[in-house]
Amino acid sequence: MTTMTQTAVKPRPAIRPRIAARAGLFLFLGANVAAVTMLFFAAGPSDNVLISIGRLAGLYGALTMAFQLLLVARLPWLDRRLGMDRLTGWHRWTGFALLWTLLAHFVFIVFGYAQVEDNGVVDEFVTMVTKLEGILRAVVAFALILLVGAVSARFARRRLAYETWHFIHLYTYAAVVLAFTHQIALGGSFASSPGAQVYWWAVWGVALGSVVAGRVVLPLARNLRHRLKVVAVVPESHDVVSVYISGKDLDKMPARAGQFFLWRFMTRDRWWQANPFSLSAAPDGRTLRLTAKAAGDGSASLRSLKVGTRVFAEGPYGAFTTMHQQKPDALLVAGGVGITPVRALLEEISGHVVVLYRVRDERDAVLLPELIGLARARGAVVRVLSGPSDQAGPVLGAPNLRRLVPDIADRDVFVCGPPGMTSVTLRSLRELRVPGSQVHAERFSLAA
Repeated sequence: MTTMTQTAVKPRPAIRPRIAARAGLFLFLGANVAAVTMLFFAAGPSDNVLISIGRLAGLYGALTMAFQLLLVARLPWLDRRLGMDRLTGWHRWTGFALLWTLLAHFVFIVFGYAQVEDNGVVDEFVTMVTKLEGILRAVVAFALILLVGAVSARFARRRLAYETWHFIHLYTYAAVVLAFTHQIALGGSFASSPGAQVYWWAVWGVALGSVVAGRVVLPLARNLRHRLKVVAVVPESHDVVSVYISGKDLDKMPARAGQFFLWRFMTRDRWWQANPFSLSAAPDGRTLRLTAKAAGDGSASLRSLKVGTRVFAEGPYGAFTTMHQQKPDALLVAGGVGITPVRALLEEISGHVVVLYRVRDERDAVLLPELIGLARARGAVVRVLSGPSDQAGPVLGAPNLRRLVPDIADRDVFVCGPPGMTSVTLRSLRELRVPGSQVHAERFSLAA
């Protein structure tokens, strides 16, 4: 087999991008937790212990809410290093912390003031809502957060269309405004201290400004500059289609192999739908290509797109890129249409590459001729692993992976596929003691 010269291995950065981004986020959060705690004690706790605990819980809850906004702001620097799936997962977990801290704030404040006023808890709550400025806003904010939390629970999320869930999730921003104004008006740590108020405005300015910049300003600016449109629609099989998109100055689009966009095709019946599709070819500065299987209404209708259809794309997103490659060689593991970012990575990744392509039937191996052609050109190895889905464990189990790729522990491993296949593969890699820093898997999901 003829082998072309391999791409030069890029020097490893002094600090891995993922570690740098994670450390930066945690330092930011830790510094603000310390600042809020100091402001609380500088203002002087209440004589009533319950009220003091409630106030501190409220401060931590508000800070958690601001941190949640930062996690889903889709800032390119964070997204390229951590990935939308990881940021969304942290957003979900901090949501639990938010619910508990705000519940603690509500309970301790009401019980504390009931104790001070020698009043019943229900009567004290009614009095606070009807007579104190800002309390009603706080109650409405808490109710909205409970609503968003309820529809985000797994059992509810699975039963809601993404558009419905996303619309309800937007109530979070109303809750943010209500909670912020409540805290500025009544927060003992801020009401009497101009310096503390400036700090609190700065925290929320950074959080909300990040959301506006990452989710509104940047997508609008990029789409105005690049003016994307469909230039070709190519069926790959009876249920798979590739869409080619072009525009102005695409060589300036900061997209990389392995990333994905949220695509809106501006037709009368599709403009309001945003579907996440990976690039199925490395960006070449002239066109972007996505390849999708007819698995739902959004992907099924791609085949009927007309050439010239305008496209609004949000992105690129994702950390499933060669930025995180640590070793000279790599293993790419794909399942089903998870082959699309893997096929793109094969164009860009350095060193010797092995591709394992898991499908139920070899006839389902989308883009296989392209994969084989790329592999021949660069001296890579492609192996199609076919068989029923109940054989996913043995096929991608630790013994078989070791047999197929004996030097697997000395490679970076990129995994993309259905959740079950991905989980099996990651478990096998742990059994084989492949270092976590060499394992890269991204479960594409939409954040709030």
